[in-house]
Amino acid sequence: MTDPKITDDMLTRIGQVQSRFAATMSDAFTFAIRTNRKGVVTAWSELGSPAMLLPAARAVKQAAGRLSTITAYQLATPRPSGVHEIAYHFDINGATLTVTVHLPENEREIDSITPIFRNADWNEREFMELYDLVVRGHPNPVALFIDPTIDPAVLQRFIPFSEMVNAASTKSLWEKIMAQRGENT
Repeated sequence: MTDPKITDDMLTRIGQVQSRFAATMSDAFTFAIRTNRKGVVTAWSELGSPAMLLPAARAVKQAAGRLSTITAYQLATPRPSGVHEIAYHFDINGATLTVTVHLPENEREIDSITPIFRNADWNEREFMELYDLVVRGHPNPVALFIDPTIDPAVLQRFIPFSEMVNAASTKSLWEKIMAQRGENT
């Protein structure tokens, strides 16, 4: 059984974020709030443009929200495209708000939210490296894992992310990368 006070406060804070979105963003956005039968509060927002990200992050911060994680991925409808989607997952007093931004084909830049949420650093650096996206204003845009001499987004071109994370393809992946560079393994 959930505490109704907590649920009421969650809904109030999520409602504050929704109101701030409406007050500060001129572009279209969607916002939906749901409470399931067990009292779990979730909210989703899809921003109309990448330029809306910083005002959205500030609105979440003003409501005492915190960043949980960021998920970046390449849309695959029905096969991988040049369209990327970035989902920012926030906790607002126990409720989860997911804010989604689409980067259209050939648009490779998004603003950094690291100045607002310091813990965005790792996730932003990771998707810069994995997808060759540019995060404007990032305080430390240094690669995390891949040697700087290897082309950005090389993993995205050679192997689907779902296969890469299962670690079964490490040897064949390196062989492909080294062959592209003209080096023997």
